[in-house]
Amino acid sequence: MDLTPLGHPIPMLSWVFAALVTTQAVLRLVLLARQVRHVQSHRGQVPSAFSHRVGLADHQKAADYSSAKAQLEAAAVLTGAAVLLAWTLLGGLDALNHALRSWIHDPMPSPTTALSYQIALVLAITLISALADAPLDLLRHFGVEQRFGFNRMTLKDYAGDALKGMMLGAALMTPVLAVVLWLMGQAGPEWWLWAFAVLACFQLLMMVVVPTWIAPLFNRFAPLNDQVLEARVRQLMQRCGFDAQDLLVMDGSRRSAHANAYFTGLGRAKRVVFFDTLLKTLSPQEVEAVLAHELGHFRHRHVIQRLVLMLAMSLLGLWLLGAASQWSGFYLGLGVQPNLLAPNDGLALALFSLTLPTALFLLGPLAAWWSRRQEFQADAFAASQADPSALASALVKLHTDNAATLTPDPWVVRFQYSHPPAVQRLQALGQLQPIPTPTAT
Repeated sequence: MDLTPLGHPIPMLSWVFAALVTTQAVLRLVLLARQVRHVQSHRGQVPSAFSHRVGLADHQKAADYSSAKAQLEAAAVLTGAAVLLAWTLLGGLDALNHALRSWIHDPMPSPTTALSYQIALVLAITLISALADAPLDLLRHFGVEQRFGFNRMTLKDYAGDALKGMMLGAALMTPVLAVVLWLMGQAGPEWWLWAFAVLACFQLLMMVVVPTWIAPLFNRFAPLNDQVLEARVRQLMQRCGFDAQDLLVMDGSRRSAHANAYFTGLGRAKRVVFFDTLLKTLSPQEVEAVLAHELGHFRHRHVIQRLVLMLAMSLLGLWLLGAASQWSGFYLGLGVQPNLLAPNDGLALALFSLTLPTALFLLGPLAAWWSRRQEFQADAFAASQADPSALASALVKLHTDNAATLTPDPWVVRFQYSHPPAVQRLQALGQLQPIPTPTAT
């Protein structure tokens, strides 16, 4: 690798990166401004398709909640762009690297010392970035979410979750990070293939470990004790050829008033999890329809498709990291002086992780379109296995209870929405006419 100091970053790469960061920030701010303007312009009247099910007060709450979230996100966009430039072109990562190197006091560190330094560098960046995000995250929970009646956490709960998350993250990621860095330094030019195998195994393992051992550290899970609903759910899963180990209720109301349900796990460890808030909001027919939608993702192999795509992107990313780590311009053009006598693997990994989201930003609309397409497919499957009017009714209730706007800006939908707007989903279900309230049985 050519690591000859050039005296200053390569101008072209520096300008390109600065332009990408600025373009991303400006585009996101424009989209957020459009969202606020659009939802506020429709705040005074409930869309006719929902006038029979959504009250004006709920519609206005959704508009105000969407606007408040957008305004906070705008602050996050500006802060994120500033922090990214501070890490890269303004020399933050370079300064941190030099500070950690100075602690070694060895111009030619041993392999063990060099590996420890690299791990410390990546972990330090992760910790500092988390601390930089904390003020806005606190404002999100105890400002916006609190103001609109969704947050149910105390500061003690928040601090406890953050501490447990940091400890678990360090315990789980440090060994994996050490293995990847060791492979980068010792496994030769094809290290990225070995690293991919390690990361793929780790990701698959986490899909079993997280629901079984880690999730219970943050929430309480209890068996579903509604016999009527359990019978419905079991019959639905039997019709769809799906087998889950457990039907569980999670105490989501401890932290938030938002409602949800999800599948988790692999193989025999698959389980269905209902938020307690969801069961309080929906009738058994509606819960069955929502679950049928989630089963639609399994029937259409969306979960496998997303897993394969995630693994493919990981493989491509590791290959690109391998190529970039051997090019001095990658470091110098992004504001970092590479080490001349110590390994650069940790530095390359940190720099690549910081800058990759900016490079991938323009793929966001394609990913959002693909996700919306899968949601339509899951809705269609649910309509074939459960009552379409129950699914439509559940969607409206969930939009109302979660204060999701019914009038998003169309361009924001195209660029960012992973789920289609409610009106499009009801139209696809043929349920734009007045929706009867399903009778609980």
